[in-house]
Amino acid sequence: MAASIRCFLGRCSRNKSSFTSSLLAKYQTNVRFCVKSMSSNSQFCLELVRKQDYEHFLCTLFLPESAIASVLAIRAFNVEIATVRDVVSDHRLGQGRMVFWRESLNKIYSGSAPSQPVAMELSYAVHKHKLSKLWLSRILEERERMLDDRPFHTVEEIESYAENTSSSLLYLTLEALGIKDVNADHAASHIGRAQGLTTILRAIPYNAQYKRVNLPLDVMAKHGLSQTAVVRGSQDKPMRDVVYEIASQAHLHLSTARSFKKEVPSSALPVFLCTSPLSSYLKLLQKCDFDVFNPKMRKKDTLLPFKLWLQSKRKIY
Repeated sequence: MAASIRCFLGRCSRNKSSFTSSLLAKYQTNVRFCVKSMSSNSQFCLELVRKQDYEHFLCTLFLPESAIASVLAIRAFNVEIATVRDVVSDHRLGQGRMVFWRESLNKIYSGSAPSQPVAMELSYAVHKHKLSKLWLSRILEERERMLDDRPFHTVEEIESYAENTSSSLLYLTLEALGIKDVNADHAASHIGRAQGLTTILRAIPYNAQYKRVNLPLDVMAKHGLSQTAVVRGSQDKPMRDVVYEIASQAHLHLSTARSFKKEVPSSALPVFLCTSPLSSYLKLLQKCDFDVFNPKMRKKDTLLPFKLWLQSKRKIY
């Protein structure tokens, strides 16, 4: 068994796209089978998520066939609104895009989706799985609130943001799988919060290029870290201390979610495969002494497809 795994790992290292390609072929087969009448819209969502949210693209491929296209539509909706800030030059243009999506949600739930690929595919998912408008609206509202790059004052504010975005996406995924379970929802809440905190850390180098700092102000003040130091790419102790504190809170949420895994129905486990890249990042961050600017932190995990496959077989999160 161990020898077989080492052999497989070796093949993955030499050709990182082979395993992913087989998963993509599996998805495309599922799309043709499940959503024949909307294949072009579904393909649009697939490509959008694959290019903009690759980790969740891979995670989605391990879901049951009946839910893959719908979850990709949900993720594509998230990509559409999450990237508004980076693709518009004027804040008012960003607001205009958010107005479009707010009106689109209203039209989707009234049965008249606009002629836009993501909106049409999301409409299909909403009516197929009876998805809650509440979660989609919360995601939209939080993304809109962040258009002006307002800072987070506390870690709790980041957790609230994560609950309304990352956790809401997980709630919607559970709905797409037809899972209604309080323990699964509880796990989704903690995993989403862990994701949100980790995303803040992962985005530090990118945001620094644009002189944006999304770290909680109270934690920065506590450790004597200035926004200028963050923008400069500081690798000094104050910077690492701030990162450590946020990463520790993310790890705590992840550990809490795992503490009641036995109470979570097995059908919900594929929804939480996103804990694999999350856990890998936090472990690597620890090895790099919580230096987010360490070049090792920028390397892609070429073995992620295999790790997801292995986690799915072990039925863990």
